[in-house]
Amino acid sequence: MSKIKKALDRTGHPALFLVDAVSSLGTSEYCHDGWGADVTVSASQKGLMMSPALSFNALSDKALAAAKNATTPKAFWDWQPILSFNERGFFPYTPATTLFFGLDEALGMLLGEGLKRVFARHARLAEATRRAADAWGLEIQCLDREEASNTTTALRMPEGCDADLLRKTILDNFDMSLGKGLGRLEGKVFRIGHLGNFNDLMLTATLGGVEMGLSLAGVPHQRGGAQAAADYLISSGSNED
Repeated sequence: MSKIKKALDRTGHPALFLVDAVSSLGTSEYCHDGWGADVTVSASQKGLMMSPALSFNALSDKALAAAKNATTPKAFWDWQPILSFNERGFFPYTPATTLFFGLDEALGMLLGEGLKRVFARHARLAEATRRAADAWGLEIQCLDREEASNTTTALRMPEGCDADLLRKTILDNFDMSLGKGLGRLEGKVFRIGHLGNFNDLMLTATLGGVEMGLSLAGVPHQRGGAQAAADYLISSGSNED
């Protein structure tokens, strides 16, 4: 991502550098200030392992100045009320108190494990998932492995196969829910999540369910994806620093 920021800086363009960290916060290294982001938006339901409901914004001075000078009418997207109240230790509305207790617990879990280990665990589980996909002969939606997500892996279905039918088959037979393709990818991809409080055994069980589902749904594939992932997990060890 810092490459994007450097390219933006080279042009001298005044555009704000906005980052969607909804999935990556708590799963991958991210430095809002250090990487020069202007606005970072995240939420509670992914790497922070909570229910959906909380959103987090980090803002640079440049973003605050742009918001102050903008003439576009806004209400929900107006940061000023919460910034003003936060300075006095309050919220401009009723805070989601119980969710803050959950957030405190989630942060305690992450810091207790150590962020370096958390990030390494997510990278390792993601790589194991990609190796399973390779063994099955299914194409990963993200063609550049260096840019692939460590939180979820989207796999493309072979031509003529419906990803949503596969998802239904797996849900009906194994009570396991997979993510669907969104927008133009609907029916073309399914997503395997490997984030949050997730470990080797959970992943191998997930991949085993996917492999059985591929067979039940009649999706052309090669067997052995779950085993390929397990082999990688065994060889790479479970306690990387």
